[in-house]
Amino acid sequence: MGLSTHVLDTMHGCPAAGMAVALYTTDGDQATLVKRFELNQDGRNPDGLLYDHASLKAGTYRLVFDVKAYFLSRGVALPEPAFLDRVTLDFGVAHADQHYHVPLLVSPWSYSTYRGS
Repeated sequence: MGLSTHVLDTMHGCPAAGMAVALYTTDGDQATLVKRFELNQDGRNPDGLLYDHASLKAGTYRLVFDVKAYFLSRGVALPEPAFLDRVTLDFGVAHADQHYHVPLLVSPWSYSTYRGS
C-alpha cells in the first residue's frame, strides 16, 4: 500500500536510472515540494515508497520527471528546444487505503502512464 513510481526508457529498453524526479502535493494551482530524488538502477525511488500506507492521504499530487536532462546524460542528440523537457503528471488519490503506482514509459518524443499495481 502507498504511492510508488517506476520509469522505463523505451528508447534504450531499460530502466531510467539516474533520472531526476520531484514529488509535490497540490491544491489547485499551488504545489508544495515533498521530495526530490534520483531513480536507482531499477528506475525506482531508492528509498522505496514515496508515501507508505500510513502517510498517503486522499488528495492531489504531482510527479515531475526531468526527461530532457536524462536523455542528454545518455548521449542522445536532442534538438533545441527538445520536444520533451519535463514530464509533469498530475493525479488524484481517492482511496488512500489502496496502492497507487504511477509508472512512466518515456522516450525523447513520447510518454505514457497509467495507474499500475
